[in-house]
Amino acid sequence: MMAPIVDAHHHYWRTAAQDQSWRSDDHAALAKDFQWADLAPDLRRCGVDATVLVQSVDSPDENDRLWGYADEVPTVAGVVAWLPLRDPGYAFRELDRIRSLPRLGGVRCLVASDPLDWLYRDEHRAVLAEVASAGLTWDVVPVTEAQRRAVASVARALPDLRIAIGHLARPPVESGVLGSWGDQIAELAASPNIAVKLSLGIDVLTDWAKWNVATLRRYVSWALDCFGPDRAMIASNWPVVTLRKSYSHAWQDMASIVATSGLPEAALHHVLGATAARWYQLRV
Repeated sequence: MMAPIVDAHHHYWRTAAQDQSWRSDDHAALAKDFQWADLAPDLRRCGVDATVLVQSVDSPDENDRLWGYADEVPTVAGVVAWLPLRDPGYAFRELDRIRSLPRLGGVRCLVASDPLDWLYRDEHRAVLAEVASAGLTWDVVPVTEAQRRAVASVARALPDLRIAIGHLARPPVESGVLGSWGDQIAELAASPNIAVKLSLGIDVLTDWAKWNVATLRRYVSWALDCFGPDRAMIASNWPVVTLRKSYSHAWQDMASIVATSGLPEAALHHVLGATAARWYQLRV
């Protein structure tokens, strides 16, 4: 029997209900509703059995919406909820409110280009320590060198905290070189409590002139070499990925890169689903 295939990162939203401040004029294609009915045909086409639904707005209302989707959508196996990590007192209260909700697998807040200096403070690390105690994963998308350093520092300080690095930590696809990103990916991978999502974030999808599989392969291959299959998970970042490719094309490109990466066949199931299932405690 084939192991379940899991999309480890995607979103649903209704634009009238959510103020997505991260959207700019470059993202007009995202200024519409994206629902399960829009995604379901692609999931079937790509053989995806389950998904991890991730917050896209920093508000408690977003958490309520996420569990509305989780109740309605049969493919949602896990939820990454919002937690106001910049405000420790508020974060503890919101964690208490949501921690018993079904299918909660992780938490995060949007970080954009915030240098994340607050991650070095004890009161903020105490929140993340409680996240670890609750058995949850911390999701974060570090896109700058300073952010990657801060995340690496947290991983070393809190070895019991599972961390999921989103969207390959913003690889420099425009240059085609690994550079300091490659060094920092290796540094992040040195902490066994960090895993990486093989997907692309809005920064890359906005700035990249044209989707190029050969270029993408270089960065995915490096991440796989550093993290190994048991700490890497395939993800779509739908609908953001539609800025450059349809779900099906992007998924098939990433799956092809993974399948031809030289991994033993027995290891592929980790990247395609088992890592996500373990990292988010999914019942799939």
